[in-house]
This record gives sequence, structure tokens and C-alpha cells, in this order.
Amino acid sequence: MEQIKNIVQSSINVKQDVLQNEDLLQTVQECIAVIVHAFKNGNKVLFCGNGGSAADAQHLAAEFSGRFYTDRDALPAEALHCNTSYLTAVANDYSYDVIYSRLIKGIGNKGDVLVGLSTSGNSANIYNAFEVAKEKE
Repeated sequence: MEQIKNIVQSSINVKQDVLQNEDLLQTVQECIAVIVHAFKNGNKVLFCGNGGSAADAQHLAAEFSGRFYTDRDALPAEALHCNTSYLTAVANDYSYDVIYSRLIKGIGNKGDVLVGLSTSGNSANIYNAFEVAKEKE
């Protein structure tokens, strides 16, 4: 029972730390403004990640295209890893490091927002996707 309480308390502590971190809150506010601007200009948000981060990316995309708190029109958002045929073909034919960057080249438009999630911060495929996204700016 104590282990369960410690896990729950750890989650509470993280949320309290976020509330106290003005720099992080400012960054979140800036990200929201960028995404809102993209939607208002007819652009989309593309999400990518690996492993658990891919699951988080898919969940976030679903919240935009589904509903989140209120009933509203769907917003254009997509998790890039959901097409397993594409993913496995490109990983096999080229490299896992280019699975997202090739897709950004194909479907990304100027003004779209790319959200890459990486626990390690060292995911080559996420980094490469951002490099291609910068070229679209």
C-alpha cells in the first residue's frame, strides 16, 4: 500500500512543481499560442514520438480531432506513426531515423506545427523531422 501512495504522491509533486515553474508555464503558454495561430490560419498540428511518447502523441492528436472539455469542431491534428505500413516500409527501405522526416516532406506545409515527444531528447527520427520542418518555414 505504501508503494502505491508513494507513486500517487510523486505524481502530485510533479504537478505542484509545474505550477511553481514560471518558465515552464510561460513556455506552455507560448506553445498554445503557436498552435492556436496555426489552426486559425488553416494549418495542422503533427505529432510524433517513439514508444510511450508515440502513445502520448497519438492521445494528444485524438484530443484535438475529437473533443477536449467542450464539444467543438474537430481540429486538424495527426499522429505520424499511426500508418504502420508506411512506417515499416520506410524503416526497412531507408532507416528508422527518417520515418518522420520523409512524412513531413510529403504532407507538411508551411505554417504547420510539429510536436515531437522524446523522453531521452536524443531520438534521431524526431530530430530529423524538426530539421525538415524548419526547411518548410
